[in-house]
Amino acid sequence: MLRFLLLLTIAIGAMAQAPPATDAQIEAQIHDRLAKSVVGKDGFTAKVKGGVVYWEGSTAIAQHKGAATRMAKSSGARRVVNNIKVKKASPSAPRPTASVAPAASPSPVAPAPAPAAASPPLNRVAVKWR
Repeated sequence: MLRFLLLLTIAIGAMAQAPPATDAQIEAQIHDRLAKSVVGKDGFTAKVKGGVVYWEGSTAIAQHKGAATRMAKSSGARRVVNNIKVKKASPSAPRPTASVAPAASPSPVAPAPAPAAASPPLNRVAVKWR
């Protein structure tokens, strides 16, 4: 009897779930989220057909492509076809580089003396082994 009640509860819970979102609802939610997101500045277009979101556009930031996929999934899409192209940086554009100090040249100034050896901590006893 307990098994029957458990199965009945699960079945009722499964039927009580909200119906899947329509294409228009998914598309409206994606457009709302794009308007509020940094990803929206890339000018992506999203079309929804049969619960599948089709993304088009291009970006210079690879993470925006993944963000668009997650945005579509969280908006109710069953599947996402992401045709967003990631543009590579042009060779003439300056690349961020780490600053590298020039190699040290010999100087007439004498090197600084080495620091004195540190004494052992006060609470410990130094033991020498032979």
